[in-house]
Amino acid sequence: MIYAERIRLRAVERSDLPSFVAFFNDPEVRANLSVYLPMSLASEEQWFENNLKRQPEEQQYAIDARDGEGWKLIGSCGFYNLSMRDRSAEIGLSIGDKAYWNQGYGQETVRLLLRHGFNTLNLNRIVLQVLENHDRAIHIYEKAGFVLEGRQRQARYRDGQYIDVLLMSVLKSEWLDLLSKQEL
Repeated sequence: MIYAERIRLRAVERSDLPSFVAFFNDPEVRANLSVYLPMSLASEEQWFENNLKRQPEEQQYAIDARDGEGWKLIGSCGFYNLSMRDRSAEIGLSIGDKAYWNQGYGQETVRLLLRHGFNTLNLNRIVLQVLENHDRAIHIYEKAGFVLEGRQRQARYRDGQYIDVLLMSVLKSEWLDLLSKQEL
C-alpha cells in the first residue's frame, strides 16, 4: 500500500465494486469524468477482470481515507498510457464519496500519485486531462505543479453543450523544485 497523511492507495478488490457502481451512478460524481452512462455491477466486474490483466503499474488503485481506527473507500485513481521508454504517464482520479469532497482528499491523492510516479516508477512527465469548467480540479492540479499544455476544443459533449478538455502536465524537475520550496 502507498500511504499519505490521511489516505492510502491500495489494489482494487472485487468487494469494492458495489461502491464504485454507486459512486459512478451518481450524476454529480459522473459530471467531470469520461463515464457518462449508468453502470451495472456486471460491467464493473468485467472492468475489474480487465484491470487485473493490465501491467501492475497501470492497475487502478482504490483510495481509502482514515476513518477512526480503520479505513473507508472514497474513490479510485491510477496511471494510464504508461511509457517506460519516454518515462511518461497519464493520471486520473475520482473522489466518489461526496462526503469527502472539498476537504483536501483530491489534493492529497494528486500529491501521492506524483510522489509514487516520480519516486517509485521513475517517471519524468505526468499528464492529465480535465474539463475546462472543473475549476476545483484545475486549482488542485495547478497547486501541485501542473501547467497547461494545450486545449482540445469542444472535445466532450455534456448536458447539451460541447466543453473543451485541457491537457496539463508536470515534469519531475518542476515537482522537485516545488518540493524544495515546501509548497507541496
